Amino acid sequence: MSTDQHSVRQHILDTGKVILTGKGYSAVGLNEILSAAGVPKGSFYHYFKSKELFGEALLDDYVSAYLRELDALLAADGSPAGARLMRYWDSWLTLSADGCAGSRCLVVKLSGEVADMSAAMRDVLLRGTNQIVQRLAACIEEGVADGSIAAGADPQHSALALYEMWLGAALLTKLRREPSALEGALRATRAMLGLPASH
Repeated sequence: MSTDQHSVRQHILDTGKVILTGKGYSAVGLNEILSAAGVPKGSFYHYFKSKELFGEALLDDYVSAYLRELDALLAADGSPAGARLMRYWDSWLTLSADGCAGSRCLVVKLSGEVADMSAAMRDVLLRGTNQIVQRLAACIEEGVADGSIAAGADPQHSALALYEMWLGAALLTKLRREPSALEGALRATRAMLGLPASH
């Protein structure tokens, strides 16, 4: 694929991501995406043979970008692993105007919707969330080793429990339109990992 072709494909994906994050998958038709992207229908079908394959590609692109962001937040930089892990959770508290936790919106928005609609899209999200949990578990394991996280914390169990808690808190934040659920998740995270309360 040439650079120009990749650029058009990426432009369609980026445009679709913004629209789907706001409205969901089912509520958005191809014409709305194509109109917003300024791309003719023929070009769309050159890159994506169906709306479902577009959705699958969009989620795959989203997961890849999310994992790069997560890797950057957790990367060794001389600070304890516990502090790097808390940077990730702190990033969830950056709320957009509609009460959604930044780049976490798409998982929160689409997980329930596409799980029963498309096995391929569900699989992309499931693989992505499993990779997120694995990275969190590795950071917790590192934190136990460097003494910045309580020694009793089981890395895999803790990572899964924390991610599940934060996804639920993000959903409640969307419903409430205020951040108390995420703030509660932050306090619970510090307690679970044996970290001092933030001030």
